[in-house]
Amino acid sequence: MAAEEIKATTDAAGLAALISRAAGDAGSKTRGLPPVDKWNPPFCGDIDMEIRADGTWFYMGTPIGRAPLVRLFSTVLRKDEDGKTYLVTPVEKVGIRVVDAPFVAVEMNAGERDGEPLLTFRTNVGDVIEAGVEHPLRFVIHGENSQLKPYLHVRGQLEALVSRPIMYELVECGERLEVDGKTMFCLRSGGVTFAVMPADELDKLSR
Repeated sequence: MAAEEIKATTDAAGLAALISRAAGDAGSKTRGLPPVDKWNPPFCGDIDMEIRADGTWFYMGTPIGRAPLVRLFSTVLRKDEDGKTYLVTPVEKVGIRVVDAPFVAVEMNAGERDGEPLLTFRTNVGDVIEAGVEHPLRFVIHGENSQLKPYLHVRGQLEALVSRPIMYELVECGERLEVDGKTMFCLRSGGVTFAVMPADELDKLSR
């Protein structure tokens, strides 16, 4: 490992230790997620941390390769009304960069509950989310190639981008339904119908 990588890993571990102490061991799964939405610490500036579009976390230009560190950082993420994302503890708030969404949905299970479809997702940091009223899906048509990008609400104002392979699985679960007199391509989960797009537009994307 290069000296720069060793330094970045050491600094990230030090930052994680600080967050863990300040948040009362926020990374402990048995204690649940810390109440970051209730904390109002002073802003202490931005740090050189970035979450790339594929969900990889970088600190000082170096990937954070240790999954427990990433998991710990993810538990104290918060997106505020200014549109920026922060690491938040009871004693400080620092800004980080997020290229797309802070999380990525990397696995999906299409099942049923009480006879109704239920889509359950796992994120790259271990969150398990059931799409429904509390965790809606939204859909964006992005770029020159009209790429369909689904997003899943995780918590607060934080979302997970549904990864490309899982997006194809998601589309397979869709159905055509009449919504306000128009044929829409929809997904159903947790008692909620999510309109993805007009069915004829989906047909154009599939060509």
